[in-house]
Amino acid sequence: MAARFRGLGAFVVNGKRYKAGQAYADSAGAAQAGDVVWAITASNYSPMLAPLDAGAIAIKNASVHASANLPCTISGVNSIEA
Repeated sequence: MAARFRGLGAFVVNGKRYKAGQAYADSAGAAQAGDVVWAITASNYSPMLAPLDAGAIAIKNASVHASANLPCTISGVNSIEA
């Protein structure tokens, strides 16, 4: 199942740091231009990932964070470079 998420905070994927607001896809087939491909599953889902489609909602609902409320805003604080 294809899934896309929007990062609500900074993430490190494969050794590279991405800022809040970055879009992530769970596969190359689900990715749109500019997305980072990251194998997101229910076991590694973070509550700082906002689901963007039905596949992403299914992954969130299968995770331990199924009932977690998503933040309403992105502050970007953890995206500031020192």
